[in-house]
Amino acid sequence: MKAAARKKANGVKTPEGRVGLKMKHMRLLKGLTLKELAGLAHCSESMLSRIENGSANPSIKTMHRVALALNMPVSGLFQGSDDDDENVVLRQGERPTVQAGQGKGHKLEALIPSRRGNLLSGYINDIEPGGGSEGIIKHEGEEFGYVLEGELDLVVDKKKYRLRAGDSFHFRSERPHSYTNSRKKVARILWLNTPPSF
Repeated sequence: MKAAARKKANGVKTPEGRVGLKMKHMRLLKGLTLKELAGLAHCSESMLSRIENGSANPSIKTMHRVALALNMPVSGLFQGSDDDDENVVLRQGERPTVQAGQGKGHKLEALIPSRRGNLLSGYINDIEPGGGSEGIIKHEGEEFGYVLEGELDLVVDKKKYRLRAGDSFHFRSERPHSYTNSRKKVARILWLNTPPSF
């Protein structure tokens, strides 16, 4: 995606472009060099540099690793300021979104603002055909999901589950887990985490 395309007509960067800015801001606040963050997140320094400069969209797995390294939820990388504690309602079309990965990626739409002290995070996760977690994930907490549209292959503790529209799932996030959309249509999942590590 070219730099010009990442800006709206009024010159404001898209949520995708803000991921890199927020990542750089948090890295600098913690006094980390790119090399140090790359080591903590098990990512290449060049990849993190491209993300910070807005020339690459991170995958879900990369965002997760970086967020853990920065001791923040993934949502903190693309949501705005947490100053407005009066924001009770998030209107359709106004919720923070981010496109993760290239091609076979995700679109995450935040249902709950990312704020300090929140005990819950929630998203609508649109997973493109062939997209998924890109490997095994483990983190603190528990997860709940409800399949709104499409199908999803979920693996928890090496056991595979095929989920269809109307199915739900729940598990402790410390259990090794991964997911893939192996079908030809987008899978749309309502996904909740507590605490908001994602």
